[in-house]
Amino acid sequence: MIAKLTGRVEQIEADRCVIDVNGVGYLVQASTRTLAALPAGQVATVLVEMQVREDAISLFGFAEAAEREWFRLLTTVQGVGARVALNILSALSPRDLVGAIAAGDRGALTRASGVGVKLAVRLLTELREKAVAMPSGVGFSPVLPPPVSGIEADAVSALVNLGYRRPEAAAAVERVVKRLGEGAALDAVIREGLKELGR
Repeated sequence: MIAKLTGRVEQIEADRCVIDVNGVGYLVQASTRTLAALPAGQVATVLVEMQVREDAISLFGFAEAAEREWFRLLTTVQGVGARVALNILSALSPRDLVGAIAAGDRGALTRASGVGVKLAVRLLTELREKAVAMPSGVGFSPVLPPPVSGIEADAVSALVNLGYRRPEAAAAVERVVKRLGEGAALDAVIREGLKELGR
């Protein structure tokens, strides 16, 4: 079973991407949230859920573990296949899902393509108790704010080169720069950024 892929993001389409791992291109279906977080043309790590059927082997990719856990849970609900689960995760982050299910918010769930009122009610009914124990994730944003300074961009780049995902690195650097001020030295920002990411 394939659980993770690390390789160059060769191509990004509306609902899938191609990850080149040592010359082999893996077609990975993903939510728009995950696809937006992937750096096109650069090396990235994608968590994978693999489904094997008689007629196909499908790979589903996730930028964070919480999203993969939710994918697994959503597909246990009758009427929710892989495609609908990805649609739900495109419309709602893991954190939003926890909140929507806890609040019994049918409207939030029906924003996802393929989810009607009946399916939304089934999701709320079947997942109400399970959602409490589910991870809410880091809440990465599909659209990253542009770096406010050259030092911030350099710090994010350094953290990405150390193996951290760009959305997490950017969020950590943003917090550090707010705390230290924009005149902070690059090495200080990187050092404090590593502390933030280690928490």
